[in-house]
Amino acid sequence: MIGDVQPGSLLLQEEIFGPVAALVKFDDEQQVIEQANNTIYGLASYFYSNDAARIWRVSEQLEYGMVGINTGLISNEVAPFGGVKQSGLGREGSEHGIEDYLEMKYLCQGL
Repeated sequence: MIGDVQPGSLLLQEEIFGPVAALVKFDDEQQVIEQANNTIYGLASYFYSNDAARIWRVSEQLEYGMVGINTGLISNEVAPFGGVKQSGLGREGSEHGIEDYLEMKYLCQGL
């Protein structure tokens, strides 16, 4: 854990694969959401809250393929794994993992 990370820090701009947690203090919820989304990456994000309304507000606004809420363990065999932005396209695992390998065809027959 790295505490008191400042907005604009390089740590917040990189896609870090490792046991690193950047702790950012904030006063304004909307400001911290904008800061979290201000990156070209979007694999996973994590946040903690006991407020159910905040959980829904924040999780719906975060631009990430996966969001861990009150947990750091978000991957499992039934969850779709994948990101957005420059962190990938499509999903692996779960029933959604095969969609990138399928072709959809629309058939319309006049009667």
